[in-house]
Amino acid sequence: MIKKIIHALPFAKSLRERVSFLLLRSILRNLYPVITDKKLIRMGPEGDGGYLIPDDLNHIRACFSPGVNTVSDFELDCAKRGIDVYMADGSVEAPATKSPLFNFRKIYIGEKSTDQFISMNDWIQESIGDDEGDLILQMDIEGFEYKALNSMSEKNFLRFRIIVIELHGLNYLLNYKMQTFKRLLKNHTCVHIHPNNCEPVRIVEGGAIPNLMEFTFLRNDRIESSAYRTTFPHELDADNTSNERLVLPQNWYASK
Repeated sequence: MIKKIIHALPFAKSLRERVSFLLLRSILRNLYPVITDKKLIRMGPEGDGGYLIPDDLNHIRACFSPGVNTVSDFELDCAKRGIDVYMADGSVEAPATKSPLFNFRKIYIGEKSTDQFISMNDWIQESIGDDEGDLILQMDIEGFEYKALNSMSEKNFLRFRIIVIELHGLNYLLNYKMQTFKRLLKNHTCVHIHPNNCEPVRIVEGGAIPNLMEFTFLRNDRIESSAYRTTFPHELDADNTSNERLVLPQNWYASK
């Protein structure tokens, strides 16, 4: 099982990962997923592109989904609930599925707005302005997520009731990536983590670090009660690829 896909690196090659894990360990406890009064539901397919989110979708104004690629079922499930969906991806011509509630822009999301990129702040402002109502963020932009989130204003962070994001390159945690974790945890709490099994886990300083993981956060004011989740995977979790199943390593959640 999981031990078959865990690979320790040679000392010289793993020095950078060791430093990364020591940095991560300083905030790891704050990332432990919790069970809240809102049960988790699955939105999207039984595979890549599907995510677990809290069943707290009433009165959501819009979903912002940067990184469209070839699967749009999560966004379609949002639209079926009457949620406007704003999508952006410079690598595709259109979403894989259609809905009258879809709003698509062929552009990448980045730190600053340029000819090929638009910042989260500018995208939100141009899409809905200062309209009231909570938002959902579902982001998978292949490593650009860190600087895109770090450049987003505090006001816009607080507008997102639910944040679902695939974080890449966790084997190499740099200062700007640590800043992203701190920003995510300032007003939100982690309610689920799912490792993407497209790549193996690596062991660094006795801790296991999947390189890609899907995180779900819920804004703190939406949580009435909570307790650490002590068992993984969740019954609604599904593998991203046909590779051998990858279970969330125990150092990423609270023990019994």
